[in-house]
Amino acid sequence: MAGRIITRCVSRALVEFGSGANCVKSRGTNRNYWTALRRTSTALTSGRAAFLLGLPALSCLGYAAYRKVQSSAVVCALDRGEVLEQADYLYSCAETEKLYQLLVQYKDSNDAEFLWRLARASRDLSLLPNIEAGRKKQLTFEAFEYAKKALEKDDLCSAAHKWYGVCLSDVGDYEGVKVKIGNSYIIRDHLERAIELNPKDATSIHILGYWCFAFAELPWYQRKVAAVIFSSPPESTYEEALAFFLKAEEVDPNFYSKNLLMLGKTYLAMKDKEKALLWLTKTKEYPAHTLEDKEVHKEAVDLLKKLG
Repeated sequence: MAGRIITRCVSRALVEFGSGANCVKSRGTNRNYWTALRRTSTALTSGRAAFLLGLPALSCLGYAAYRKVQSSAVVCALDRGEVLEQADYLYSCAETEKLYQLLVQYKDSNDAEFLWRLARASRDLSLLPNIEAGRKKQLTFEAFEYAKKALEKDDLCSAAHKWYGVCLSDVGDYEGVKVKIGNSYIIRDHLERAIELNPKDATSIHILGYWCFAFAELPWYQRKVAAVIFSSPPESTYEEALAFFLKAEEVDPNFYSKNLLMLGKTYLAMKDKEKALLWLTKTKEYPAHTLEDKEVHKEAVDLLKKLG
């Protein structure tokens, strides 16, 4: 894709533990959890443009519910609602392997809510550092199939569209640059559909902003390379990216440190130093809850130093 394409699963856990260890409280009005997991560059690109892939919202359960799934890798829950709640809690706790074992029991389900969560869990499992290459590839393609099935079962499910786009980008890593660039059109279509179905999902809006930023910063010579493969390769502008980042912030203020950073970087690219300083300063002051927050904080500090 454009610049240096970063296909990553962002399941960032912005969680605040309540009094004691008995509950987990979600942060943000649309309860989106993010964790930066991987970066994959393509042969086409060498810049710093990134395509950030996001994850949908999670539920919040008490510690007692977690205890039900903690004792065994495979859990037989009593009903659909309980399974989904357990799955969402395990996801918020980053219990990737237990989450996968819970959901893979429902791989033959016709319920999109199970299937998109299984797609997400399969992908998260593929990104763990101890997964060998063959297994990683297998899980990547399995995740895409689950997302595809979720979409087939319910094409009005916003999360199914989001995860179809995420997983389509992943399989493109194994299918070559031409396929990956071609898929970028489809990815954008599904992100737009996800937002249409759920306009309050700040994560999907942010992802689409990142998609635009990636193609906006593509240098002219890389555009020429892309044009050899496609007569009209995907393109966008910083103005379009900015609109999505601002919209995400409007929908859910301060929901994600990376959105603040990207606002600063977009204003920098547009040569608006005053607004870039404003958003980079907000990024620097954002509480660093996760490893990604710390990385974002460092980048913001470095950019502020360069701006003087």
